Amino acid sequence: MTTPSRIQRKRTPGWRKPEGAVYVGRPTRFGNPARLVQAEHGLTVQWGATGGSVGTYPIDGVEARRFATELYRFWITQPEQGEQRRLFRALLAGRDLMCWCPLPEPGQPDHCHASVLLELANESAA
Repeated sequence: MTTPSRIQRKRTPGWRKPEGAVYVGRPTRFGNPARLVQAEHGLTVQWGATGGSVGTYPIDGVEARRFATELYRFWITQPEQGEQRRLFRALLAGRDLMCWCPLPEPGQPDHCHASVLLELANESAA
């Protein structure tokens, strides 16, 4: 049995979704409510389609993605999200997950909510 991984979704000719992989971006139920929005001098992180924005980050997006990922981790691990976590675990355990976020360089942290979902979906039940 292989360890589930995160796959970057692509639009290149000939690219196909690997069998059994699940797309977890917007507009699916698994999508991160924290979105990166172009701001005057970089990117900002916005909660939901019409929510408030937090901070301005450099246009390269690394720190904005990091913040959005941590915001998602904080939100999904709150006690009131327990039912959602159980559902996500049931639907995603053992599956590869796809998102548009760029993959990290080897040894670098993965700033994508799909990496958080991989952890949650495949953690041992305590």
